[in-house]
Amino acid sequence: MSYAIIRTAGFQFRAEPGKTLRIPSLDAEVGSTVTFEEVLLGSDGTNVHAGVPLLSGAKVTGEVVRHGKGDKIVVFKMKRRKNYAKKQGHRQGFTEVKINDITLG
Repeated sequence: MSYAIIRTAGFQFRAEPGKTLRIPSLDAEVGSTVTFEEVLLGSDGTNVHAGVPLLSGAKVTGEVVRHGKGDKIVVFKMKRRKNYAKKQGHRQGFTEVKINDITLG
């Protein structure tokens, strides 16, 4: 089974052909193809290729499935005896990408 470890938006993800990844928001239209050039590690099923720090010529291509927002988290700040309490909510945006092909250069 082939897989690759890619880096995008400061995070690392394990990409496998046919799998769907939920990554931080990208500026890409739904249905468009995206290419990830920062491949840190790759495997073709028998051999593992490690980059120092990146694999040269390796890339992972995928198709944008949808955009959305994740679950809400609550940020609550309070200082006791100071009459201060602040409650905020946050929903992080994401992009779902279906991995099509892994090329290990």
